[in-house]
Amino acid sequence: MTVATDAQPAATGEQPAVALFVTCLVDLFRPEVGFATLRLLEDAGCRVYVPRAQTCCGQPGYNNGDYEGARSVARDVIRIFEQAEFVVVPSGSCASMLIHHYPELLDGAWRDRARALAARTWELTAFLSDVLGAVPPARAAAAPAGQQQAVAYHDGCAGLRELGVREQPRRLLAGRGIEVRELTQPDVCCGFGGTFCAKMPAISARMADDKLRDAVKSGAGTLVAGDLGCLIALAGRARREGVALSFRHVAELLDGRLEAPPVGEGTRG
Repeated sequence: MTVATDAQPAATGEQPAVALFVTCLVDLFRPEVGFATLRLLEDAGCRVYVPRAQTCCGQPGYNNGDYEGARSVARDVIRIFEQAEFVVVPSGSCASMLIHHYPELLDGAWRDRARALAARTWELTAFLSDVLGAVPPARAAAAPAGQQQAVAYHDGCAGLRELGVREQPRRLLAGRGIEVRELTQPDVCCGFGGTFCAKMPAISARMADDKLRDAVKSGAGTLVAGDLGCLIALAGRARREGVALSFRHVAELLDGRLEAPPVGEGTRG
């Protein structure tokens, strides 16, 4: 059973206790990803809880050079999550912030606490695949006709380069019976890059166009990724340019309950 609480469930020695770090974009723009993540973890035998006091990971300030502000956020996150058996994040970039950048930001005892938290923090597909060895249940996906065909997978920069997340989502999708078609340049940035897309919009748009053309050439109808920021940016660009692609977070496809429209399309309910 999932609970929203700041208290860690008591250890049982059988079911892993997982604290879900929701991320700002999931919370504000795509809560379906959070609920899909909860179901995936529970289906895999975890007891999931969602610390109420969590906020941002501090990445926006960190990326803009506000290191003191990022340190303050990092210390808050550590306080909230450091008793967790595992911390799971449905975002490669936010997970990497906790795993790699908190220890770089902090000194002394706080660095030690950051390293301890980092050792228990996982990106979602890496946790499911590498820690739990999970295979999502083969439930029928409630998708409109044509949306459960082949997909193309976009590797977010932080997940790929900083966490080594590449084969895990593909392995999980294949286990779910979903065909993954490879992009010709899967390791090239989509142009989002957090605040990069706001600071250099022309370059960002060209990079997004290249990624969209690559996805269309694959013949897949849906582009899938593990970072919502990439998906929101690409979906927005596709809509403006009239590119016929759908966009889904990998957690949604693995969960299989696709009641909500794809990212950037329509309204809920």
